[in-house]
Amino acid sequence: MLSKRSKEEVVLLMLCGLSIPSILPFGIIRLLQHHWILAAVDLMIVFGMLCITLFVWHTRRVRAAGIAVTVFYSVGMLAAIYIKGVSIVYWAYPTMIAAFFILKAKEALAINSISLLCLLWILQPAMPLFNLSSLVVTLMLINLFSYIFSERTDLQHVELNQQAEKDFLTGAGNRRAFDRQIHAMNTHETGMHDTCLLILDLDHFKNVNDQFGHMVGDQVLINFCSLMRMRLRSGDHFFRYGGEEFVVVATGVDSVAAARLAEELRSLVEKSVLLRDFPITVSIGVARRRQDEDGESWFRRADAMLYEAKLSGRNAVRVDGLDSE
Repeated sequence: MLSKRSKEEVVLLMLCGLSIPSILPFGIIRLLQHHWILAAVDLMIVFGMLCITLFVWHTRRVRAAGIAVTVFYSVGMLAAIYIKGVSIVYWAYPTMIAAFFILKAKEALAINSISLLCLLWILQPAMPLFNLSSLVVTLMLINLFSYIFSERTDLQHVELNQQAEKDFLTGAGNRRAFDRQIHAMNTHETGMHDTCLLILDLDHFKNVNDQFGHMVGDQVLINFCSLMRMRLRSGDHFFRYGGEEFVVVATGVDSVAAARLAEELRSLVEKSVLLRDFPITVSIGVARRRQDEDGESWFRRADAMLYEAKLSGRNAVRVDGLDSE
C-alpha cells in the first residue's frame, strides 16, 4: 500500500505511525502514576497523530498535515517541558529534527525558531545561565546542520529529477519528461487548447547508421537538436521521443502558426549540413490540441499527420484540420 504513495506521504505516515506506540506507553504509565496533566498531554499527542494519520491516508494531502504535525509536536514538547521541567528537555532534540523531515527547510527552521524562543522563556528561571546557554547553542547548531542538510538534499533531488528527464545523448527532454508535460497540461486545462504538437522524424535515418555507423548517427542527432534549439522559442518544449523521432510542444499557437513553424524547421534542416555529402531531411506532423482532448488522442492525430508526410515522399509537413480553420 505504501509503495503507491508519494515520498512525502510515506515519511509523514511513518512518523505519525511510529510516534503513537512511542508516546502511548508514557501516557499510560503517567495515568497509572496519577500524573494527570502530563498523561493528558501525551494522550492528546497520540490522538492528534492518529487523526492526522487517518486524514493523510484518506485524502493524501500532506502539506497542511505536515504543518499540523510539526506544530502539534512542538506544542506538546513545550507543554511537557513547562509542566515537568528540565528533566525532559531532551525531547526538544528529536522534535526539532523531525520538523526537517516533514516540512521544507525554511518552514521547519521558522517553527523551530519560535519553539526555541518559547523554550528559552520556559527554562530561563529554572536553569543556570551556563547550562541554558549550552542547551540553546546545541539546539541552534542542530537546526543549522539540519537546515543545510535539508537544503542540499532538496537541491540534489531537483538535479536528479532534471537529469532523469533529459536524453543522455542530445540533452533534449526524454520520454518521461514528455509524459510529465502532457500530464501537467491535462491537469491545468486553461488555455492549453492554444497549443500544438509537432512530431518530427528524420527521413531514412537508418541509412545513416548503416552506411556511416552509429557514432556518426549519434552526432547527427546531436547536431539536429542543436539546430532545433536555435530556432525554437523559450516557451516551446522539445523532447526526444525515441530513436530519430522528436516532439515539440509549441504553446500559444494555432494550426496556422504551428504549420509556419513546422515549415521553418523543415526548411532549416534541409538547408543545413548535418552530415557532409549526405542530405538530412525531416518529416513533420502537426496537430492542435482540441478542447477536453487527452494527450493520447492528441498524439495519435499528430502521428497520423507524420505518417501522411512520410507517404507523400518525406521532407514534408502535414497539419491536422488546417483546411477547416
